[in-house]
Amino acid sequence: MTRVTRRRFFEESMIATAAAAATPQLLMAEDNTEKAANNTIRHAVIGCRIRGKVHAAEFGQQDGVEVAYVCDPDEALANELAATVEKQQGKRPQAVQDLRHIFDDKSVDTVSVAAPNHWHALAAIWAMQAGKDVYVEKPVSHNVVEGRRMIDAVEATGRICQVGTQRRSIGGLKAAAEFIKQGKLGDVTFARSIIYGNRGSIGSKGVYDLPKNVDYNLWLGPAPMTKLTRPNLHYDWHWDWNTGGGELCNNNIHIIDTCRMLMGLEGLGRSVLSIGGRMGYEDAGETPNTQIVVHDFGKVTIVQEVRGLKSDPFSKQFNAGWVIHGTNGFIADESLFDLDGKLVETFKGPSEDHFVNFIKAVRSGKRADLNADITEGHQSTALCHVGNISHRVGQPIPVAQIATAIEQAELHEDVARTFDRTVKHLEGNGVDLSKTPLTMGQHLKIDAESFVDNAAANKLLARTYRKPFELPTV
Repeated sequence: MTRVTRRRFFEESMIATAAAAATPQLLMAEDNTEKAANNTIRHAVIGCRIRGKVHAAEFGQQDGVEVAYVCDPDEALANELAATVEKQQGKRPQAVQDLRHIFDDKSVDTVSVAAPNHWHALAAIWAMQAGKDVYVEKPVSHNVVEGRRMIDAVEATGRICQVGTQRRSIGGLKAAAEFIKQGKLGDVTFARSIIYGNRGSIGSKGVYDLPKNVDYNLWLGPAPMTKLTRPNLHYDWHWDWNTGGGELCNNNIHIIDTCRMLMGLEGLGRSVLSIGGRMGYEDAGETPNTQIVVHDFGKVTIVQEVRGLKSDPFSKQFNAGWVIHGTNGFIADESLFDLDGKLVETFKGPSEDHFVNFIKAVRSGKRADLNADITEGHQSTALCHVGNISHRVGQPIPVAQIATAIEQAELHEDVARTFDRTVKHLEGNGVDLSKTPLTMGQHLKIDAESFVDNAAANKLLARTYRKPFELPTV
């Protein structure tokens, strides 16, 4: 068995075993904190679809927290969630379309942002400037500059800002991170993040009618005023560059954040390279559905791997996750394996409900009490953004040229292996790569939070805003 095949075998085996051993829930710890103080925290939920419903339920069930507002430009969604909250807490929250009503209400203490990505930063900053503490969903921003501006807002206002990267509240992962920090995994040089999920076409590009009850101006907010070019306004905004960031910013943000947490990585690394494309169909979507992103941190390399077409799982029991490689073994999920791929132990530790952790920090007023501070959320989100920027300034080229470019770039040996597997995966889905070639992104050198000598890439670190939805200078 070759070393490459052996490593692949171990990765598959470890992830399958770790998935079986790991805690089946992200948020499974009972709340053992003391009963809430007598003063009630009045909370507002911005965004009333999938995550917004979770926010309303999680905050509404906490002692001493009242969901006072729900907000969505889609009036029907706001009213629907208001009715649900009323059944839960016995009091109907105000349902509004314009989030600025919430910021004007001085009786509101906290806000959670579950709106589409392009609203995250502006909503959070406006809320903090209005004196509210904020829980913001991942990714924290639509672009790199927004994330940095959110950190500035926290420091300028002294508010609390938690990010919805819930794995940072899992005790087993905290224990695994401490294990690595103490050097027990040996030299840690490579990590892999994996997101496989079948996402089909979102429909042909065209001009479509807007859903009833939607204030489209408010829905777009900071984004350009464009016509709806896809059949569904909701959710499919993920695949439009004006409002989303593809699967990297949708689900893989959780995995790259966990890799950073486990390895204690700071910053955006020395360089980034993306290889991918929107493969297998033509539709209204713009973002890649197949993507490899390589982050070079010098000693450490992280490879993000996304598949949106039908795929065999990375292992027989596991579609997504992370593998951290050390000279003394491997960590997958919350488990440690030796160099032969044998399970050594599954890490344990006290976990905490992520939403409870936010309210605890609000009550203490201590930013240090947060499990997922905005600084960490920004850095993990920015890694996804720079990967997408590499793609957007790249160009389609033949497979053989990409393979040669990977070799010439002197990247980690696993990059070439991952690319080869991706090509076979696409060919297995009937993709003719001679007719629809993959895009080879530019290999961008990074200095802090900008690119070295690349004006086109640096332009994509920010965006132009519509009035009155400009990003504040804090």
